[in-house]
Amino acid sequence: MKPYHAPAWLPGGHAQTIWPKLIRQAPIKLRRERWDTPDGDFIDVDWVDGPPRSSLLVLFHGLEGSSASHYALSTAHACRKAGWRLALPHFRGCSGELNRRPRAYHSGDAEEIDWILHRLRTAHGGRPLHAAGVSLGGNALLKWAGERGAAAGELVTGVAALCAPLDLAACGHHLARGFNRVYTQYFLKTLKAVSAARLRQFPGLFDEARMLAAINLHQFDDAVTAPVHGFAGADDYWQRASAKPWLKSIAVPALAVNPKNDPFLPATYLPTATDAGPSVRLEQPAGGGHVGFVSGAFPGNLDWLPQRLLHFFLYETS
Repeated sequence: MKPYHAPAWLPGGHAQTIWPKLIRQAPIKLRRERWDTPDGDFIDVDWVDGPPRSSLLVLFHGLEGSSASHYALSTAHACRKAGWRLALPHFRGCSGELNRRPRAYHSGDAEEIDWILHRLRTAHGGRPLHAAGVSLGGNALLKWAGERGAAAGELVTGVAALCAPLDLAACGHHLARGFNRVYTQYFLKTLKAVSAARLRQFPGLFDEARMLAAINLHQFDDAVTAPVHGFAGADDYWQRASAKPWLKSIAVPALAVNPKNDPFLPATYLPTATDAGPSVRLEQPAGGGHVGFVSGAFPGNLDWLPQRLLHFFLYETS
């Protein structure tokens, strides 16, 4: 498959990040299942159905994403056209309803990834499935694959990550500068609203004043994400949850696509061949933005990302 090249009419990482949200896609009907988790919580999984023995792709969404995210919709359309089944699990609290337990989700949530993949493999007749993740979901998936090593092959044919923030510290601090603060405020708006609702459900879970005062992701993660999920603070969380140190341990076919103009992660922090094991393919196109990958004539389409995923699992994981 040809490497990604951004169209000439859409220059720059910011435009390539924002424009996909303005592209209208045809609606697609998804079937929802609610799964009870082992700790008494729940997640919602949206499905594109197909023949029982057809290929099954699972796509883990990004920070505050869902099955309604532009990349999820484009992948859903591509899977339906290809005759594949698609599972879109929502991380806790991202499906439109507050979850039951104090914990939510985070960038290094490999245990949640592992539980979801085991359940999906059972639903897939015990056959391995294709696993992909976008942004936060891609980081968590790569970390899971690195932690499991060769054992990951018992569950998946391979793993693919698009725009994963592989170095969370570099990403978090970069999002606190310049125009990037627009993205930070976009995330903080929903993160704070959901966190406030969770605090009403579990008084004393974290310091509400610090949460409300947070103006960047480091302050929010230090006040909320870290204490809720057992980290010493934001720095500890970012260091322990980053997938980049785990790339050398991945033993299944893996694809990591990270545009060099992604506003979330500076190109200087992208992994090189020496940072990754022989099973990992690093693709770092000049353009693409953060989960943009717009292609075609104006106003563009969002076909490249799902096509890259399907091509990888069809032809590059055997």
